[in-house]
Amino acid sequence: MKGVDEAGAEKQASDQQETPLLRPRKIRPRKPARKSFVRFLPVIFLTLVIAALAVPMGLGVAPGFFGPTFLGAARTPTPKVPAWQQIPNELSRAQVVAPLDPSAPVPLPADVARQLNATLTPDGGGDFTGVVQDALTGLPLYDRDGARNRVPASNMKLLTAVAALRAIGPETRFSTRVLAGPSASTIVLSAGGDVLLGAGQSQPGEVMGHAGLETLAAAAAKALKDRGVTGPVTVQLDDTIFSGPALNPGWSLDDVAAGETAPVFPLALNSARNSAGAPTIPRPQDAALAAAEAFAGKLQAAGAAAGFTVSPGVERAKAPAGKQDVIASVESATAREQIDLMLETSDNYLAETFGRMAALSAGKPGSNDGATATVSAQLAELGIATDSMHLADVSGLALGNQVSARQFVDVVRAITSGPDTRLRAALAGFPVAGLTGTLGDRYGDASTSQGAGLVRAKTGTLNSVIALSGYVVDADGRLLVFSFIGNGLTPGAAGNKVALDRSATTLAACGCRAG
Repeated sequence: MKGVDEAGAEKQASDQQETPLLRPRKIRPRKPARKSFVRFLPVIFLTLVIAALAVPMGLGVAPGFFGPTFLGAARTPTPKVPAWQQIPNELSRAQVVAPLDPSAPVPLPADVARQLNATLTPDGGGDFTGVVQDALTGLPLYDRDGARNRVPASNMKLLTAVAALRAIGPETRFSTRVLAGPSASTIVLSAGGDVLLGAGQSQPGEVMGHAGLETLAAAAAKALKDRGVTGPVTVQLDDTIFSGPALNPGWSLDDVAAGETAPVFPLALNSARNSAGAPTIPRPQDAALAAAEAFAGKLQAAGAAAGFTVSPGVERAKAPAGKQDVIASVESATAREQIDLMLETSDNYLAETFGRMAALSAGKPGSNDGATATVSAQLAELGIATDSMHLADVSGLALGNQVSARQFVDVVRAITSGPDTRLRAALAGFPVAGLTGTLGDRYGDASTSQGAGLVRAKTGTLNSVIALSGYVVDADGRLLVFSFIGNGLTPGAAGNKVALDRSATTLAACGCRAG
């Protein structure tokens, strides 16, 4: 639509044009410009009225096209939002977690004892022992019968983690290899301690399934094709690096039947489970053979394209002595990553495997006896008293284990602040209260919520046993290490777990100073 001034100019120009002469025309004087302007006043007035109505209407419609922030778009009143929930106007400078202040006040033992004695009480029968220390100095802050031997349940895995990190090393990986056998058409699948194998392709970003049988089979098929092998190829299994009974006689058969563990071999899929996300039962009772048969199936599929077949079945045989001809291999996640997974999820099978692998690294047999002896020896080398300690396994399922709360505190202190920095690799494996692992569904009620996100501790649970050992930074910024163990408890009594969680929460909230 053209403007009023522009339209008036066109009318004036039209009046000045000459009209064809059909007859004489009397020339009249031009009307004054003022009268012409007055004639257009109604048009001007109407246009202004339309504009006045159109502007607010347009602004009301505009948000449908341009969004709610367009100019004068109508805004819906927003509820008042707390400052901490609002988008910041500017970003703060990058910050990092500062180291703990060594001059932070140390809690008073009498105040710690007063608070813990009120929370660390059994629900029904049995009793609790407990120890709390200042991590930096080792100063005892609480000791309730701390030297008394106890059945520790899965807190045993802390001892196994320390021994494995020292004997094996945090960055070590376990290799699963395919070796050339005694004949050109025979290969040997050689177990190397990786029980977290996946059935498919290797997943470099994962711990479970970091190495995959499908990837291993594809590499082996290519090597066999390059060597001109046409088949049928025979697959053998060598899992002889472990010795002794695969099933610990100290384990309850009910626990085995419930899937808490399985006979231990140095080769397995998904930590001896049928799949990574499967429930614990049923477990394969020969995890190494099950994995070898899965590998043979993958090799059969890869061999079809490579021009060879695979004989059905897998037989056990020791790899040829002497220099070994490796035709394919895959490697596990690092020991550090696997140990963190073991602690966070309390994986019994993985713990038993690491005990045996630590024994092999220390020059001992890869057996249960070798594992328990290696754990004890490694702890003694750290300066932890082991004379009174008795180990029946390295996962904590056996009721024959006997370890004191004080010994567990010494182990946690060695991990958090001891001189052997290799042990720091275990810190990430401690479950975080209310967030991760076996503590993920705890610390949700009013009596324990203050500990959520702060308490980091390894759990332990058997029928009449419960334990919690870990570390926490208290309200004054002091790092504390603790261990609480209950034995002879009433089975299924819910208050025992709450007692442990409240006690750890007490330490997290502790400003335990007089005044």
